[in-house]
Amino acid sequence: MKPDSRTRAQIAAVAADVRRLSLKSEIRNPKSEIARTSLRRRLQSASHLILLLFLCCCGSDLARADDVPSAFEQANKLYEQGKFTEAAAAYEKLIASERVSPALYFNCGNALFKSGRIGRAILNYRLAEQLAPRDPDIRANLRFARNQVSGADAPSPTWWRRWIGHLTLNEWTVLAAVAVWLWFGLLALAQWRTALKKSLGGYTATVGVAAAFLSVCLAVIGYDRFEVKSAIVVASEAVVRYGPLDESDRYYTVRDGAELTVLDAKGDWLEVIDRLRRTGWLRREQVLLFPAASLTASPSLSG
Repeated sequence: MKPDSRTRAQIAAVAADVRRLSLKSEIRNPKSEIARTSLRRRLQSASHLILLLFLCCCGSDLARADDVPSAFEQANKLYEQGKFTEAAAAYEKLIASERVSPALYFNCGNALFKSGRIGRAILNYRLAEQLAPRDPDIRANLRFARNQVSGADAPSPTWWRRWIGHLTLNEWTVLAAVAVWLWFGLLALAQWRTALKKSLGGYTATVGVAAAFLSVCLAVIGYDRFEVKSAIVVASEAVVRYGPLDESDRYYTVRDGAELTVLDAKGDWLEVIDRLRRTGWLRREQVLLFPAASLTASPSLSG
């Protein structure tokens, strides 16, 4: 399980993304035009100062962007040296800066797995899979990590959910939108040119069925993304109880890396269900949520 071999390409992509963000910030904050001539002289020196400060800020943004590839390279070197804990911390620092990519999550997952933190590794592999669902290395390492987990884990998805998962949410959105607008276009054309209505009937029906199918797929993956919450155990051992109290009887035990489906939340407790359909409660601090923003604030990957 070595870091992604496409490191240099990913470094360039990350640096380019950061530069685009700095340019976008310039576009979002254009300077206002001053219509009154009487104010021009008074504001001329101030505008020069503002421009100087703006250029300094852009320069610092670009400097930070240039730091991203070197930080990524340093984290990879730590991994190659067998310093997996230090490498994981370096990757997580980059993730905390929100300059993420599939390769960054993938390498972080590898470092976490090598340092014995399987639950956190699985979380990073799932985040990488969310961005690049067809990447064979990500899928293979996620499957390998899951196979190392003992105890209860998340229910295996059905074949059609696995099939839908081969595309990202954005890709399904684009496909569904194109199909719907093409269907509307054919309907409008048939109304505008009534002579073509009969010849367009078969195409309109086919595109309509395709649009409906793609919309259903989009709805399913949207539901999985925003409504289904997973709790990934990161404690060495977590006790699932019958109720949301420390005094409640023990039901069963799960270990680091177990994936449970979240049903409800109450205070510091989460109601979860495992692949054996056993429902119980466990403490929040023993798990990380996926997606993180579902039931609580985004947890720290290093916490």
